[in-house]
Amino acid sequence: MKFDKNKLPSRHVSIGPERAPHRSYYYAMGMNEDDINKPFIGVVSTWNEAAPCNIALMRQAQSVKKGVTNAKGTPREFCTITVTDGIAMGHQGMKSSLVSREVIADSIELAVRGHSLDAAVILVGCDKTLPAAAMALARMDIPGVIFYGGTIMPGHCKFRGEEKDLSIQDVFEAVGAHAKGDYSDEELDQIERKACPGAGACGGQFTANTMAMALAFLGLAPIGAGDPPAIAEEKAAEGVRCGRLAAELVKQGKTARQFISETSLRNAAVSVVASGGSTNAVLHLAAIAAEAGVPFSIDLFDELSRSTPVISNLKPGGQYLAKDLYAAGGVRLFGQKLMEGGKI
Repeated sequence: MKFDKNKLPSRHVSIGPERAPHRSYYYAMGMNEDDINKPFIGVVSTWNEAAPCNIALMRQAQSVKKGVTNAKGTPREFCTITVTDGIAMGHQGMKSSLVSREVIADSIELAVRGHSLDAAVILVGCDKTLPAAAMALARMDIPGVIFYGGTIMPGHCKFRGEEKDLSIQDVFEAVGAHAKGDYSDEELDQIERKACPGAGACGGQFTANTMAMALAFLGLAPIGAGDPPAIAEEKAAEGVRCGRLAAELVKQGKTARQFISETSLRNAAVSVVASGGSTNAVLHLAAIAAEAGVPFSIDLFDELSRSTPVISNLKPGGQYLAKDLYAAGGVRLFGQKLMEGGKI
């Protein structure tokens, strides 16, 4: 599909003799005339070394850039901050957590607008990065895709003679058992060392996995792209897909607000309730709706909680982890069951 560069935001930094100084900067970064004449797609990573949730995102961003390039766009990569609840909670740092959502959204908006980018793929991991990405896209109303970096795999250890899969939830519960005197210092140490084996966000239906699912139902994240765990080989192909989709959205003229409606917000809320997801979604969906200018009442969650069954068995209330949902069919299967039941 063709596009007119003269109608895109990037025209302000790429077209006409008066933009020669701007273009000279792009040539300095190895771009050529063909690159400059294509849509500029921001590849926004919330990569950091604050926690395992986000440490795979810089690698995943390279796959996204391939997808953008394959779809005849020009990727422009940059990073923003993250405050990770797993590290921030339990002390003064928690006062920074929700505020970071606003700072992340603001920083994405500043960089995208400041450099006249035409679209964005936003790579997210820990809790506040997901709603922040959606808020930024809704506020700017540009073509955009949110790519969730994926869940962590379960940890594993042999505990009191039995093989045991672990998640971060087990560590918190072990702290309580230790305080009660049921676990020794050595047993607590064993669990904390084995619970989190590598990259990825917390493995249960906590805020990150809840919001990843909700954003897929909202229409800002491709169905299935967020499902593979962070270390899965399939993640690279999903990154390429997200990059390609962002470039295609530019050519189609489809912007974020075209996907955010009262219906899609309700679908997202249904996914939260039916998966036994995080109540933080109440705060986040309301904020996304506000940025998009779409009516949304948190009373919807009360209504849905009375009419929508929990159809998953995911931690923290259930037995299984996000990687198990992926193995069973992922968000596609989950959504199919909700559609068959007339809930979305």
